[in-house]
Amino acid sequence: MLKFARNKIVDVSLKDMDTFAVHGILDDDIYSVELDLEIRIADLEILSIVGRWHRWTTPGCPRAIQPLQEAVGFRIGEEGFGPKVHKVIGRKGCRHFANLLLECCHSTKEAVSVLDWQKAKTENPDLELEEYRQEAAPLGETPLAVESTPAEEVPRPRSKPIRKPDRNCSTKTMTIDLHVHTSPASPCSSASVDALIEEAKRIGLDGICLTDHNHVWDATRVEELRQKHGFLVLRGNEITTNQGDVLVFGLDKNIQGIIDLKELRREVDEANGFMIVAHPFRGFLVVGVDEAGLTPEKAMERPLFNYVDAVEILNGKVTDKENDFALTVTEGLGLSGTGGSDAHEVEEVGMYATEFYEEIRNEQDLVEALKSGAYSPITFQGVKQIGAGPSES
Repeated sequence: MLKFARNKIVDVSLKDMDTFAVHGILDDDIYSVELDLEIRIADLEILSIVGRWHRWTTPGCPRAIQPLQEAVGFRIGEEGFGPKVHKVIGRKGCRHFANLLLECCHSTKEAVSVLDWQKAKTENPDLELEEYRQEAAPLGETPLAVESTPAEEVPRPRSKPIRKPDRNCSTKTMTIDLHVHTSPASPCSSASVDALIEEAKRIGLDGICLTDHNHVWDATRVEELRQKHGFLVLRGNEITTNQGDVLVFGLDKNIQGIIDLKELRREVDEANGFMIVAHPFRGFLVVGVDEAGLTPEKAMERPLFNYVDAVEILNGKVTDKENDFALTVTEGLGLSGTGGSDAHEVEEVGMYATEFYEEIRNEQDLVEALKSGAYSPITFQGVKQIGAGPSES
């Protein structure tokens, strides 16, 4: 019997003829968040917000309750609305509340279009909702509830299978932690970037990737950090999609909120980047995978695996069983696997990492190496090794 579920539900109703009452829930076995909003219909101004936390994993999460009040007075649809929500709520408080707030606001815009459609039906009773949305959308824009689909779906090539290096060659191997979070770029982290880098150097890593949540590091700033510490610092991004968190490399676009995974795939392809699904089975923390009734065969059918290049099979924030399960699924799909600590504290960096069988000097080298498949996820320090070492298919 399945005992784990992740739900996101938004309800929009009329409190009165001038006001929407909006209730949003984000709930699973890790996080449980609720929002209640009142939004004026005439100009979509947020009149009030009440937030509640029920479950969290990072002690700093509940601090988002107070910053929520700073969003009162924001108007949905105004220029820069999304980034402002992430700046105020995501960085001062918590990205989970920020994402849920944006979902509530998106649903409110949907509700407005339904109200407008109902008014339009008084003059045209046969008018369908989708037809109305197409007619009402400004020139060049996609109607709110209509997902744009490419004319032709072209199958995307898989990343190449992992290959073993020639241990007799002189090629330098490099060990890089592909998944770390810094403060304040990631509100859920308490580790400063300088402290993380110094700890990575101390324990013998060759480099780290800054993968803060929906945050694009400035290239000049990262180069300054490299020069300051004499250490390889690379840029990445952990982007929230409608099918889970994805580590992206080689993409400079600043993506905020929750993006459709297919749209992210298109963006990354245009940038010639690389996508790794992060901790794909995180959440089986209360019950084991076996108890949840999820088999590797069922897991392999998840649509998200059709859109990523590799899978994070060693992650420092999940259980051994979840990492083992990710390894089994990844091998079954013929995808490459990576390792990263998912560090939010300085002492966590390097728990897991990825060993590359060629030298990585910059971000272009990293992306090319990831596409080559010439790497292995490894246990670097601090925990029992599982699933490490290269494999061949």
